Amino acid sequence: VGLTLDAKKAIVEEVNSIATEAPSAIAAEYIGLTVTEMTELRNAAREAGVYLKVVRNTLARRALENTQFECMRDNLVGPLLLVFSNDEPGSAAKVVRNFAKDNKKLAVKLISLDGNLLEPSEISKLANLPSLDKARATLLGLFNSPLTKFVRTLSEPTAKFARALGAQRDKQ
Repeated sequence: VGLTLDAKKAIVEEVNSIATEAPSAIAAEYIGLTVTEMTELRNAAREAGVYLKVVRNTLARRALENTQFECMRDNLVGPLLLVFSNDEPGSAAKVVRNFAKDNKKLAVKLISLDGNLLEPSEISKLANLPSLDKARATLLGLFNSPLTKFVRTLSEPTAKFARALGAQRDKQ
């Protein structure tokens, strides 16, 4: 039994609204995955806050219209599942990469980051992107480091003088 027109419209609308907000998307072929394996993948996606949906390609093409993932539309061929990151660009890639390590039947076909198509082999690069909080902390550390060195440099002559006085006092 096929989907009704209303059900198809609802799916297109749902995927489109997720795609509009997502920073990255992955299309992966799932041929040969068992129901148990698919359930594990869905659970991993849910735990990571990642949207995962198996959608017919015709509906997926319509859903990706007028989104930054329009570049994926022409390459949606075969049984694919779509995975969208919710906040962090690398979160969907982490879920797919970690699952694909143990399940070779899941094959990444398309990756899109901010409207650019990436090679499927670049999933590890995307998965290794730091989270937003981690990137901010690193950036703040970079800003803070020169200031810390500057303050240390300014205070070093007085610290040396104090150590010299202390050594002189201990000597006497």
